[in-house]
Amino acid sequence: MFGRVKPLDAILATAEKKSLPRSLGAFQLTMLGIGAVIGTGIFVLTAEAAQKAGPGMMISFVIAGLVCAVAALCYAEMASMVPVSGSAYTYSYAVMGELVAWMVGWALILEYAVAAGAVSVGWSGYVVGLIENAFTIDIPDTLVRGPYDGGMINLPAMLIAGLVTWLLVIGTRESASVNAVLVVIKVAALTLFVILAVPAMNMDNFEPFSPLGFGGIGAAAASIFFAYVGFDAVSTAAEETKNPQRNMPIGLIGSLGICTIFYLLVAAGVIGSVGAQPVMVDGVGLEPGSRELAAQCAAISDQAVVCSKEALAWTLREIGWPQVGNLIGLAAGLALPSVILMMMFGQTRIFFVMSRDGLLPESFSKIHPKWNTPYVITLITGAGVALFAAFFPVGQLANISNSGTLFAFAAVSIAVMVIRKTDPGRHRPFRTPAIYLTAPLAIAGCLYLFYKLDVKSQILFAIWAVIGLVVYFLYSRSRSHVGRGLVEVHEGDPGIPPQPVPPLPGAPTPGGDQA
Repeated sequence: MFGRVKPLDAILATAEKKSLPRSLGAFQLTMLGIGAVIGTGIFVLTAEAAQKAGPGMMISFVIAGLVCAVAALCYAEMASMVPVSGSAYTYSYAVMGELVAWMVGWALILEYAVAAGAVSVGWSGYVVGLIENAFTIDIPDTLVRGPYDGGMINLPAMLIAGLVTWLLVIGTRESASVNAVLVVIKVAALTLFVILAVPAMNMDNFEPFSPLGFGGIGAAAASIFFAYVGFDAVSTAAEETKNPQRNMPIGLIGSLGICTIFYLLVAAGVIGSVGAQPVMVDGVGLEPGSRELAAQCAAISDQAVVCSKEALAWTLREIGWPQVGNLIGLAAGLALPSVILMMMFGQTRIFFVMSRDGLLPESFSKIHPKWNTPYVITLITGAGVALFAAFFPVGQLANISNSGTLFAFAAVSIAVMVIRKTDPGRHRPFRTPAIYLTAPLAIAGCLYLFYKLDVKSQILFAIWAVIGLVVYFLYSRSRSHVGRGLVEVHEGDPGIPPQPVPPLPGAPTPGGDQA
C-alpha cells in the first residue's frame, strides 16, 4: 500500500517529457504569491475573525502566520529540490508513496476549488457594496447572497468564476501579466487603508481584547489561516519557473513576509478605528455565516464590522471617508480575481500532474493546441467553483478549504524529514533551517488549527477523504503508471533513453495481465 514510491529522478524525467513551458521568474513568482495570499483573508475574513475573537484577532493573525511560516520553510526545500508541478502531491509521491500522495492530492483538490469559491463570494460582497453605495441603489439580496446568508443565489460570484476560467484557458503568461497589475492595485488599496485608518485609532476599542477567550482566538486563527495559504499555489507553478532552484524559495518566503506585515497593519486599523467586538446573544458568540447572525445584524441595521460583507470599505465609510471607501471597494473588485486566478491555477496543475501519473483520466492532461494550457480540467474546475460560489457563505467555504490545506501542509512537513533520512546526498538548493524543530512545529500547528475548525468542516473533510479512498481503490490504483511499470527514470547518461521499471508484484502489466 505504501510501497509505490515514485523516484525523484522519474518525476523529473516525466515532467521533462510532457512539460509546461518555463516562463516565470522570481519577481513574477513573488507577485503571484502576493496575489494569492493577500485577498479574501484580509478584505473579507476580517469580519469573520472579529466575530470569533474580537480585537484578539491580532493574535490570531500571528498564530496563523507562524504556522504558515514554518510550513513555508518546509515547502521551500521541497519545491527547490523537486521543481515540478504538483506541490505537496508530488513531494508525497516521491517520499511516502502513492496512497499518501493520492490523499494529499485529493485534499488539495478540495482546498483549491472551495477556496476559489470563497474568494468569488468575497468579491461579490465588495462589488455589490460598491454599486449600492456609488449609485444609491438597493440590489435584492436574493440575487447576490446564497441561501445561508438570507438570499437564494450569488450571481456575481458565479460570473467572476466564469471570467477567471476563461482567462486561465487563454494561458499562463497572460494570466501572470494581468495578475501583476492587479497585485499593484491591491497593495496600493491596502496601503491607503492603513494610512487613513491607523490615525483614527482609539485604544479603547481594543477592550475587552479577548471577549470569547483564547478558544475564540484559536478558532479565528483556524479561519484566518485561509488568508495565508496562497504561497502553496506558488509551489505548484514550479514546472513553469525559470531557474526554480533559486526562484522558488524567493517567491515563497518573500510573498509570505510582505503579506504578514500588511495583515497586522490592516487588522489594527479596523479594530482601532471602528471596533471589532463580536455580536453575542446571552454571552455566546454567534457563528459567522449563520442565519442567526444574519438576523441579529439585520436587527442593528448591519451597524457592526462583523456584519459587513466588505469590512474595509465599510470601515472607511464609518470614519468619514465614504468616497475612499468606494475606491477600496473598486480596488477589491479589480484585485480579488487575482486570488481566484491563483487558486484555480493551482487546482488545474494538481489535476494535470495527477492525470499525467495515471491516477486520473488522461483526458484531464490534454493541452490546448493554440493556448498551450490544460483546458479540459480548467473548464471542469471553473464549473465546480461557480457552483460553490453560488450557494455557500464565504466563512464556511474558507473553513472547508482550510481542512484540506492543513492536511497537505502536514504531509509536506513529514516528507521533508523523511527524505533527509532516505536521500541525504541529494542536492538541496535550499535547506530548511533546524529541520527537526521546524517541521514538527509545522505539523503540530496544522493539527491544532484543524482541531479549532468548526465540526461541520471536520466532518466534510472526513467524508471527502472516504470518497477519495473509494475512487483510488476502484479506479486510480489499477491505472497508476507507477503500478503498471510505466515510470521513466534517467540512467545518468544523457544518451541513454528513459527505461521502463519492472511492475510491482501483483500490479497489472502495461498489457493488462496480472504480474
